[in-house]
Amino acid sequence: MKYDEALKLLKERISRDWLRKHSIAVAAIMRGVAKHLGEDEERFFLAGLLHDIDFERTENQRNLHGALAAEMLKDRVDEEVIHAIKSHNFRYTGTKPKSVMDYALIASDALSGLIVACALVHPNKKLSEVRVESIAKKFKQKDFARGCDRELIRYCEKIGIPLEQFFEIALASLRAVADELGL
Repeated sequence: MKYDEALKLLKERISRDWLRKHSIAVAAIMRGVAKHLGEDEERFFLAGLLHDIDFERTENQRNLHGALAAEMLKDRVDEEVIHAIKSHNFRYTGTKPKSVMDYALIASDALSGLIVACALVHPNKKLSEVRVESIAKKFKQKDFARGCDRELIRYCEKIGIPLEQFFEIALASLRAVADELGL
């Protein structure tokens, strides 16, 4: 699946602007992680862009989130992308993460919200104002962006990326799509 087709599908399946932006953010981080690790950037990007394609239909049925996406994407993306999408919600789907892409998606999904929250507390609400040091500080503050699971962010370490380096990669990746995110 090419980017234009994936973006069209995202727009057809997701009506909430914030959720589309979240998907774009996760996709950008996934591309950055893939580049850093020498992995296939387009496949990682697709996994990030499409990981919540079923969210609006499954938000009240957590055990279906990821599984329905897999059905929707069958024959459109390869099995590794589908597995990553299913495993990003492993606590509910039972699909355990096993590949670099799986762990990258879990960590990227969790970190995207923390970095966006860091931008939103600045006066101009811009990613250009966010620093890696401030992400690291906010990461340690459990009462900041409570919905961002710090344990899942640390999954970056399972693929050989130290936490602060992951912050750097993710922040640079999000800055590259800041206009699309409105940040």
